[in-house]
Amino acid sequence: MAYPPLILASTAAALGYEVTIFFTFYGLQILKKNLNLEVSPTANPAMPMNMGGMDFGWMPDMVRSLPGMTKFATGMMKGLTKQHGVASIEELRDLCIEADVRMIACQMTVDLFGFKTSDLIDGLEYAGAATYFEVGGEADINLFI
Repeated sequence: MAYPPLILASTAAALGYEVTIFFTFYGLQILKKNLNLEVSPTANPAMPMNMGGMDFGWMPDMVRSLPGMTKFATGMMKGLTKQHGVASIEELRDLCIEADVRMIACQMTVDLFGFKTSDLIDGLEYAGAATYFEVGGEADINLFI
Protein backbone atom coordinates (compact mmCIF):
# COMPACT_ATOMS: atom_id res chain seq x y z
CA MET A 1 0.00 0.00 0.00
CA ALA A 2 1.23 3.45 -0.86
CA TYR A 3 -0.18 5.35 2.10
CA PRO A 4 2.09 4.28 5.00
CA PRO A 5 5.47 5.36 3.59
CA LEU A 6 4.13 8.65 2.22
CA ILE A 7 2.20 9.57 5.37
CA LEU A 8 5.18 8.79 7.60
CA ALA A 9 7.67 10.54 5.30
CA SER A 10 5.61 13.71 4.85
CA THR A 11 4.92 13.90 8.59
CA ALA A 12 8.56 13.36 9.52
CA ALA A 13 9.68 15.98 7.00
CA ALA A 14 7.11 18.46 8.38
CA LEU A 15 8.57 17.84 11.85
CA GLY A 16 12.04 18.70 10.58
CA TYR A 17 13.50 15.22 10.13
CA GLU A 18 15.77 14.45 7.22
CA VAL A 19 13.85 11.75 5.33
CA THR A 20 14.88 9.19 2.74
CA ILE A 21 12.58 6.61 1.16
CA PHE A 22 14.04 3.64 -0.71
CA PHE A 23 11.52 2.26 -3.22
CA THR A 24 11.89 -1.28 -4.50
CA PHE A 25 9.73 -3.86 -6.26
CA TYR A 26 6.04 -2.92 -6.06
CA GLY A 27 6.86 0.29 -4.20
CA LEU A 28 8.17 1.67 -7.49
CA GLN A 29 4.54 2.01 -8.61
CA ILE A 30 4.30 5.02 -6.27
CA LEU A 31 6.97 6.76 -8.35
CA LYS A 32 5.28 6.41 -11.73
CA LYS A 33 4.26 9.67 -13.40
CA ASN A 34 0.90 8.18 -14.32
CA LEU A 35 -0.36 6.56 -11.15
CA ASN A 36 -2.74 3.68 -11.63
CA LEU A 37 -2.70 2.19 -8.15
CA GLU A 38 -5.42 -0.23 -7.12
CA VAL A 39 -6.49 -2.00 -3.95
CA SER A 40 -6.65 -5.72 -4.60
CA PRO A 41 -9.11 -7.56 -2.37
CA THR A 42 -7.73 -10.96 -3.44
CA ALA A 43 -5.03 -12.55 -1.26
CA ASN A 44 -4.46 -9.17 0.38
CA PRO A 45 -3.63 -9.61 4.08
CA ALA A 46 -4.77 -6.03 4.73
CA MET A 47 -8.24 -6.57 3.30
CA PRO A 48 -10.00 -7.97 6.36
CA MET A 49 -10.80 -4.37 7.23
CA ASN A 50 -13.83 -2.17 7.46
CA MET A 51 -14.12 0.24 4.52
CA GLY A 52 -17.02 2.62 4.52
CA GLY A 53 -19.06 0.44 6.84
CA MET A 54 -18.41 -2.70 4.81
CA ASP A 55 -16.41 -5.44 6.48
CA PHE A 56 -14.52 -7.37 3.82
CA GLY A 57 -13.30 -9.94 6.35
CA TRP A 58 -16.28 -12.25 5.87
CA MET A 59 -15.90 -12.38 2.11
CA PRO A 60 -14.32 -15.58 0.72
CA ASP A 61 -11.38 -15.19 -1.68
CA MET A 62 -13.52 -16.63 -4.46
CA VAL A 63 -15.91 -13.67 -4.18
CA ARG A 64 -13.03 -11.21 -3.86
CA SER A 65 -11.58 -12.49 -7.13
CA LEU A 66 -14.72 -11.84 -9.18
CA PRO A 67 -14.30 -9.41 -12.09
CA GLY A 68 -14.77 -5.84 -10.94
CA MET A 69 -13.89 -6.41 -7.28
CA THR A 70 -10.51 -4.66 -7.59
CA LYS A 71 -12.17 -1.57 -9.08
CA PHE A 72 -14.85 -1.76 -6.38
CA ALA A 73 -12.30 -2.00 -3.54
CA THR A 74 -10.20 0.78 -5.09
CA GLY A 75 -13.26 3.02 -5.37
CA MET A 76 -14.23 2.26 -1.77
CA MET A 77 -10.73 3.14 -0.54
CA LYS A 78 -10.61 6.39 -2.52
CA GLY A 79 -14.07 7.35 -1.27
CA LEU A 80 -13.20 6.49 2.32
CA THR A 81 -9.99 8.54 2.31
CA LYS A 82 -11.77 11.50 0.71
CA GLN A 83 -14.64 11.25 3.22
CA HIS A 84 -12.16 11.39 6.09
CA GLY A 85 -10.10 14.21 4.61
CA VAL A 86 -7.03 12.04 3.98
CA ALA A 87 -4.83 13.35 1.19
CA SER A 88 -4.61 11.34 -2.01
CA ILE A 89 -1.49 9.40 -2.95
CA GLU A 90 -0.65 12.09 -5.51
CA GLU A 91 -1.04 14.85 -2.90
CA LEU A 92 1.09 13.01 -0.35
CA ARG A 93 3.78 12.34 -2.93
CA ASP A 94 3.76 16.03 -3.90
CA LEU A 95 4.06 17.00 -0.21
CA CYS A 96 7.10 14.75 0.08
CA ILE A 97 8.67 16.32 -3.01
CA GLU A 98 7.99 19.84 -1.70
CA ALA A 99 9.53 18.88 1.66
CA ASP A 100 12.71 17.63 -0.05
CA VAL A 101 12.21 14.01 0.96
CA ARG A 102 15.03 12.07 -0.68
CA MET A 103 13.51 9.40 -2.90
CA ILE A 104 15.68 6.55 -4.13
CA ALA A 105 14.48 4.06 -6.73
CA CYS A 106 16.14 0.65 -6.60
CA GLN A 107 18.12 0.47 -9.83
CA MET A 108 18.05 -3.33 -9.94
CA THR A 109 14.26 -3.38 -9.70
CA VAL A 110 13.88 -0.57 -12.24
CA ASP A 111 15.92 -2.69 -14.66
CA LEU A 112 14.15 -5.92 -13.70
CA PHE A 113 10.68 -4.49 -14.33
CA GLY A 114 11.78 -2.69 -17.50
CA PHE A 115 10.93 0.80 -16.30
CA LYS A 116 12.40 3.77 -18.13
CA THR A 117 13.42 6.87 -16.22
CA SER A 118 10.83 8.71 -18.34
CA ASP A 119 8.12 6.51 -16.72
CA LEU A 120 9.02 7.81 -13.27
CA ILE A 121 8.75 11.23 -11.64
CA ASP A 122 11.62 13.67 -11.92
CA GLY A 123 14.11 14.23 -9.13
CA LEU A 124 14.68 10.61 -8.15
CA GLU A 125 17.99 9.04 -7.28
CA TYR A 126 18.76 5.57 -8.57
CA ALA A 127 20.85 3.24 -6.43
CA GLY A 128 21.15 -0.33 -5.22
CA ALA A 129 20.30 -2.05 -1.97
CA ALA A 130 23.70 -1.17 -0.51
CA THR A 131 22.59 2.46 -0.47
CA TYR A 132 19.55 1.52 1.62
CA PHE A 133 21.86 0.02 4.24
CA GLU A 134 24.25 2.95 4.05
CA VAL A 135 21.45 5.45 4.68
CA GLY A 136 19.63 3.23 7.19
CA GLY A 137 22.82 2.44 9.09
CA GLU A 138 23.43 6.12 9.76
CA ALA A 139 19.81 6.96 10.60
CA ASP A 140 18.37 7.55 14.05
CA ILE A 141 15.08 6.04 12.87
CA ASN A 142 14.76 3.38 10.17
CA LEU A 143 11.43 1.88 9.16
CA PHE A 144 10.84 -0.98 6.74
CA ILE A 145 7.22 -1.18 5.67
